[in-house]
Amino acid sequence: MLESFAEILREYPTLALFLTIGLGFLIGKIRIGNFSLGSVTSVLLVGVLIGQLEIPMSGPIKMAFFMMFLFSIGYSVGPDFFRSLRGGGLKQALFALLMGGMCFGITWVISYICGYSKGETIGLFSGSQTCSALLGVGTEAMGRLGMPKELLDKELNIIPVCYAVTYIFGTLGTVIILGNIAPRLLGGIDKVKAATIELEKKLNSGEHSKDPSYVNAMEKVYYRAFTVRSEFFSQPRTVHDTEKYLRNNGLEVYVDRLRHGEEIKAPRHDDLIYYGDEIVVCGRSEFMVKVTDYLGEELADPEILSYPLDRVGVIVKKDDFIDKRISDLRKNKYMHGVVIRDAYRGGKPIDINLDTTFRKGDKLTVVGRPVQVKNATAHIGHEDRPSVQSDLMFVGLAIFIGGLFGTMSIYIGSIPVSFGTSGGALIAGLVFGWLRSKRPTYGYIPQGALWLMNNLGLNVFIAVVGIEAAPSFVAGIKAVGPMLFLAGAIGTMIPIFFGLWLGHKVFKFNPAITLGCCAGTRTCTAALGAAQNAIGSTVPAIGYAVTYAVSNIMLVIWGLVTVLTV
Repeated sequence: MLESFAEILREYPTLALFLTIGLGFLIGKIRIGNFSLGSVTSVLLVGVLIGQLEIPMSGPIKMAFFMMFLFSIGYSVGPDFFRSLRGGGLKQALFALLMGGMCFGITWVISYICGYSKGETIGLFSGSQTCSALLGVGTEAMGRLGMPKELLDKELNIIPVCYAVTYIFGTLGTVIILGNIAPRLLGGIDKVKAATIELEKKLNSGEHSKDPSYVNAMEKVYYRAFTVRSEFFSQPRTVHDTEKYLRNNGLEVYVDRLRHGEEIKAPRHDDLIYYGDEIVVCGRSEFMVKVTDYLGEELADPEILSYPLDRVGVIVKKDDFIDKRISDLRKNKYMHGVVIRDAYRGGKPIDINLDTTFRKGDKLTVVGRPVQVKNATAHIGHEDRPSVQSDLMFVGLAIFIGGLFGTMSIYIGSIPVSFGTSGGALIAGLVFGWLRSKRPTYGYIPQGALWLMNNLGLNVFIAVVGIEAAPSFVAGIKAVGPMLFLAGAIGTMIPIFFGLWLGHKVFKFNPAITLGCCAGTRTCTAALGAAQNAIGSTVPAIGYAVTYAVSNIMLVIWGLVTVLTV
């Protein structure tokens, strides 16, 4: 039975690939406290197990998915990466640079003392520093060194073995240290929590979650229905007069829907509103809370309130919209019935009031009926409408351009040095992700698609690596021995403790930011979650974004240096 099953997998290796990924993700979901193996390690271990059946795999599919993974990483962190090069994030970027150097330095020293080969060192580096990207970058870099095929195959096969051995403590150790030990080293859990609360007060802003189940209790724009019964309507009033009446009482709102008798319609400015009619009024929450005082009783009428609205982003481009106060913009016919829900400048929210003005490049979110929104966005700038479709032309050409750039070499002495196609894909992701944030007319990739590119790309690569290396796994374990686990633990702990000292004593970060920076330089999301749970705050995520962006680049670069110097 087992042999028949093995024959099926050998004949159809794609089935083995999907079996590896499915079982790996299943095992990766198992949690013990704050720790789990995670999908990457689990997929690798399952791949090594299934690979004992000696299943042939395709080389191009491995690198294709890996380049897709690296591009998605760069695309995700590109805006934060370039933003970190200026302003307050510069210190965090410098912190990440120093930490990357420490990670390389301690790995190189351990490798030198223990006499590890290039393959063992790359596996040690990627596993102890929880940087899975180094597996692909190191593999590709070693393939360009001109090593004899037999030696090269041996070195490539030992990389995932060493990675699996060291990654377990690389993740578990990071979670334990940042979630349990680090707050005590930074002054005690109570002191860290108090400092975090103070920082939260200064920031005075909530965190925006990408979790689709996340809902903000504070709604910024309301559409509410009323039965008109105030004295103002003792005689019929036009929609225009009604809006002027409300505006004269300090309420910047619009009449968006009207029911007179059995007829429900989107009203014109000269349509009459009679006493007892039902109307829908829309506006920002700070105005809508007072509308009842001037209209009458609010009602919950699904029939009049059930109609489609658009909520879309728009980038300010048009000169007629720039540097004009909202109170003046409201006088334009194209803004009638359109509410500015929120606005951002350089990634930071803009306070919206009647005196607010906008600059070129600001991103607004506007709400209104589809026809109104379409008309308004044409006068504001470029519409950035949410979509479920990815710009695959952008993705394909960006990865090609990045990969092509990665093939170009410069010579240090007689040694050719290049980023390789994988490193080029990462750089392409950074650049094109940043360009997308500046010029959102192209390159849209929905969060769900980006998640799939990230996770499927990496785990297909890891699965193929595990399956290909499996036949020599047992020999590899015997070759590296238990000392590698200890070496990996040392390589994990020293940079973390160095980072805690560096952030606390040298950069003098807020303790919560120090925890986030250390998790970011470890590229370890599980450790970020552990730190946040320990202090009961999401503030560490502020230190995570920039350092994660910088470290994803620097650890790859240091990985290339490792291949050349060990």
